[in-house]
Amino acid sequence: MSSGHAHKLYRPARTPVHALPPHCKIAAVLAFVLVVVATPREAVWAFALYALLIAAAAATARIPAGFLLRRLLVELPFVAFALLMPFVVPGEPVHVLGLPLSVPGLWGAWNVLAKGTLGVAASVVLASTTELRSLLLGLQRLRMPPLLVQIASFMIRYGDVVTDEMRRMRIARESRGFTARGVRHWGVLAKSAGALFIRSYERGERVHLAMVSRGYTGTMPVTDDAPATRTQWTHAATLPLAALAVCLTGWTLT
Repeated sequence: MSSGHAHKLYRPARTPVHALPPHCKIAAVLAFVLVVVATPREAVWAFALYALLIAAAAATARIPAGFLLRRLLVELPFVAFALLMPFVVPGEPVHVLGLPLSVPGLWGAWNVLAKGTLGVAASVVLASTTELRSLLLGLQRLRMPPLLVQIASFMIRYGDVVTDEMRRMRIARESRGFTARGVRHWGVLAKSAGALFIRSYERGERVHLAMVSRGYTGTMPVTDDAPATRTQWTHAATLPLAALAVCLTGWTLT
C-alpha cells in the first residue's frame, strides 16, 4: 500500500489533526456520527453547535472552507430525497409560500439533511487529514475483519489500473471510428464491458499468483505497529465528547 496512491481528498499538512493516529481519528469520527444521529431532531440549536465543532476541527487541520463545501456535494442525492419528503409524507399540512407541506415531512427532511450533512462533513475532514494507506492501517488496528480490509486495499490499489484499462479500450474504439450515438451501439459497449471484466479477472489471478510466490498467506502484514498514546486518544476524543455533552443537553431540554 504505497503512499503514492494518495487520494485527491487528502490534503498534506503539519497539523495536530494530521498527527493523530488513524485509528484514533476513525474511532472519533464514528463516535461523533453516532452522537449526532442520537440527537433529537427538535434540538435545532444542537446541530448548529455540531457544525461549529466540525468547523473548528477543519480550521485546526487547515482545510479551506471552499474545499470542504465542494466535497459536501456528494450528498446531493440525499438532499433530493429530503426535499421530496414534505410532499409525500402524510401528516398535518402547513402552507409555505402557498405550497401545502407536511409537518412530519418537514421534520423528516430536516433530520436527514442536518444529520447527513454533519456525517459527510466529518468524513471529509477524516479523509482530508489521513492518507488512504493510513486509513487501512487504522482499520486493521481497530480489529476490522482482515478480509474486508484487504478487499478495500486492493480496490484502492487497482482501481486506477482498471480505470486506465477502460481508457485504453475507449481510445482503441475511437481510433477505429467508433462513437456511441444510440441504442444500436449498446452491443459494442456491452462487449467492451465483458472484455474489461475478463481482463480484470485475469489480472487479479496473476497478481494473486505473484503474491503467493512472495509468501502471501492470506493476511497482510501491519507495517505500522506503533500504539497510540493516552494523550493522542484524549485529543481525538475531544470532538465526540463535546458532541456528547451537546446531545445530552438536547435531550434534557427537549
